[in-house]
Amino acid sequence: MSLETVHVPLDQGRAYDILVGRGLLAEVGARLAPLGARAVAVVSDTTVAGLYGEAVLASLREAGLRAALVTVEPGEGSKSYATFAQVCDGLLAHRIERRDLVLALGGGVVGDLAGFAAAVLRRGVRFVQAPTTLLAQVDSSVGGKTGINSGLGKNLIGAFHQPNLVLADTAALDSLSAREMRAGYAEVAKYGLIDDPGFFAWCEANFSEIFSGGQARERAVAACCRAKAGVVVRDEREDGERALLNLGHTFAHALERLTAYDSARLVHGEAVAIGLALAFRFSARLGLCPGQDAGRVANHLALAGLPTRLRQVPGGCGDADQLLDAMRQDKKVRDGALTFILARGIGQSFIAPGIEPGAVRDFLAEELAA
Repeated sequence: MSLETVHVPLDQGRAYDILVGRGLLAEVGARLAPLGARAVAVVSDTTVAGLYGEAVLASLREAGLRAALVTVEPGEGSKSYATFAQVCDGLLAHRIERRDLVLALGGGVVGDLAGFAAAVLRRGVRFVQAPTTLLAQVDSSVGGKTGINSGLGKNLIGAFHQPNLVLADTAALDSLSAREMRAGYAEVAKYGLIDDPGFFAWCEANFSEIFSGGQARERAVAACCRAKAGVVVRDEREDGERALLNLGHTFAHALERLTAYDSARLVHGEAVAIGLALAFRFSARLGLCPGQDAGRVANHLALAGLPTRLRQVPGGCGDADQLLDAMRQDKKVRDGALTFILARGIGQSFIAPGIEPGAVRDFLAEELAA
């Protein structure tokens, strides 16, 4: 098995590794045993647990670890107060102690939910990420952001809680639907758009192999993890540079709120794809970014099978005022003023505080009418 290791060198004994390769879930027990826990509680959704749950539990038990499974329903709706309480109670029922491990087995929803439960259970329990979607492997499993949604906005309740290990088994991506792979790919492309035009050009040439499972898949996952790890080490708690990782997300989170986090209508990666295209078109509208770069971004995302327009949201996404109101709950808002991640070109994103709400509203109205 070809294995890539990305090290996240945080201080105060919190450094950890991200392992990227095929077949890691089959050896999860051997990978976790050196961490010194006596018990591991696996948190997963019912779909992923049906695919990998028994094999993971068997691997953990073969390594001499007491293992239990806590399941939730799949989908963004599980990032709720009610499901969070359910997970916490499940972990307590299985007598998980502070030196034990919570293993998040699934996509971004499971990782965020299980990580937040681990962060607050007994005031902090260690946890491991085993992401099984492309989106989770390249983004949400790395960096320690955990949390749940509120009716007022996405990811507004949570904590920073770094994992002890990340196991990104790229073979797990073979079981994903085409829609899930495309959604995850939006986050892959995002890393090139932030500050690496060479990586975006590589994505344009190789995205089909990422989908099909060739060597480009492992390279893409490792490259994204390496890029995010570097940002996290420099700005762990999003006091500055880390906000760049939210390119497209101010728009995306508003869309998710206005579609009531209904994954049948819109999943996170699809919202991000629309958000990325909007961020570049808004930048071009403000005279910051060449229109040809905005067009190139939208064309590539569309070629990868992703939506890039507000009109592509099934059932609609509200009007310009509703979208703007949803954006006012964005985590980057400072003193009530909107902050966006905008771009001067591909690979040239920057933090833009204090954007005039009227300019945003006019742009959204124009996009809705397009």
